[in-house]
Amino acid sequence: MSYHIGLVEDDKNIQDIVVAYLKKEGYQITVLDNAEDGWTLWENNPPDMWVLDIMLPGMDGYEFCRKIRNESDVPIIIISAKDEEIDKILGLELGSDDYLTKPFSPRELIARIKRLFKRVQPKSLDKEADDRVKVDQLLVYKNERRVFFEGIEYETTAKEYDMLLLLAENPNRAFSREELLIKVWGDDYFGSDRAVDDLMKRIRKKMENIPLETVWGFGYRLRKDEEA
Repeated sequence: MSYHIGLVEDDKNIQDIVVAYLKKEGYQITVLDNAEDGWTLWENNPPDMWVLDIMLPGMDGYEFCRKIRNESDVPIIIISAKDEEIDKILGLELGSDDYLTKPFSPRELIARIKRLFKRVQPKSLDKEADDRVKVDQLLVYKNERRVFFEGIEYETTAKEYDMLLLLAENPNRAFSREELLIKVWGDDYFGSDRAVDDLMKRIRKKMENIPLETVWGFGYRLRKDEEA
């Protein structure tokens, strides 16, 4: 299972460094410049963990932490340039699970994230595990029939959803056009297999970077990157 982490940080350099390290570890990450956008993400596609700066434009990190904690036990790591003991205590009292002072080592952040996921293991993650199918940046919630790619939710037609779920549940497997017609349209469909090609074109146009590959002369597959 690949966890989704929300990073709320307005420093572009820190964003780039943290994103590079988290992606290397196989995490899905959504980057936000302010807490207001973080709250929107929370309402639409809640991360499994937050990495949260304190000094933010608009709503500060303390207030955002308080709001999240009022609704969920999702793990929260606070990062801040402040190193006074009172700030650390305040952050932890508001409900954060860990605290890092800038400048920090990205490897230290990764180590704390891994430890926190092992220690906390929120029940909500276990409940969601059976409901969702995750292939790199593609996330499908089966019970709600919702599709996210690169942290963005996409509206899908019934056939687009059925195709994406089938491919996500069988990453790297090559399906022939005939197989896809039977599995998505049903074995009583009598139309041309061009319907498969047209559907794939629509999905690719909607989700530009989706790793949906053509197997020439055969069919299609959804590529899953192998972990290093």
